[in-house]
Amino acid sequence: MSILVCGSVAYDSIMVFPDRFKHHILPDQIHILNVSFLVPDMRREFGGCAGNIAYSLKLLGSDPLIMATVGEDAGPYRARMRALGLREDHVREVPGTFTAQAFITTDLDDNQITAFHPGAMFHSHLNDVREAQGVRLGIVSPDGADGMLRHAAGFAEAGVPFVFDPGQALPILGSEALLNCLQQARYCTVNDYEARLMCDKTGRSEEALAREVEALVVTLGAEGSRIHWRGELIHVPAVPATAVIDPTGCGDAYRAGLLHGLVNDWDVLKSARLAAVMGAIKIAHRGGQNHQPTHADIAARFAAAFGEELW
Repeated sequence: MSILVCGSVAYDSIMVFPDRFKHHILPDQIHILNVSFLVPDMRREFGGCAGNIAYSLKLLGSDPLIMATVGEDAGPYRARMRALGLREDHVREVPGTFTAQAFITTDLDDNQITAFHPGAMFHSHLNDVREAQGVRLGIVSPDGADGMLRHAAGFAEAGVPFVFDPGQALPILGSEALLNCLQQARYCTVNDYEARLMCDKTGRSEEALAREVEALVVTLGAEGSRIHWRGELIHVPAVPATAVIDPTGCGDAYRAGLLHGLVNDWDVLKSARLAAVMGAIKIAHRGGQNHQPTHADIAARFAAAFGEELW
């Protein structure tokens, strides 16, 4: 039985400016800003929430299905999916569009300037989760707003439990839409800032929002995560990382661990502990899809962190 991963598939072009933006941006001239940064260091990564989550799920031994919209330039990404053994059944190409992509420039102070082109992502509502067969669990992660609402409603109509993961899409979802998705979901996962934003947009406390789902998982970065589950507030500590290289995609790796546990009928606590392990493994690698732990690696990290066997 598969996990249907709904969300973005994107290219990330990451550039490093070997200086500091503040040396080249004059505060009193912001209104006529016209600057150019020479970026000799550049790499292109495969990304997007759905792509990243599916990648880590595959590492864990799950059989994820990606549901996403891509553009006419998606050939290299499709080739990568095939090489990884990720099925493309529900990856729809939208003619006349580009695949979603982010252009990120980072300076020596780790300040970032990012331009994001959604492209085909805006057409995610063309997909219908009810067309996917053999799905036991789903996730609605950041995507086009109309697509997220359609996917949530489709999962609810089909009787398929799903994780609501609004993430970066929170600013474009209204309070009513947020509550509707939350009430249709079985689980919800957000980071600490997103939890506060969701409370602000809906006018409800975190505890009140948690009562709408079986479990609300709030990630706290290096502080671990807090979980509202069965009327209790549980803290899951972060797993120590061997190196802190790049946080890009850590949240997606965490969600993959959570999904893998839930689809295998583990309880929320054990699933969240696996999620913490996956986040720690990912942060030691650049990009969202370059970590390559074995099952033995994952199990060893889990046992060391939590004192119990994983598999």
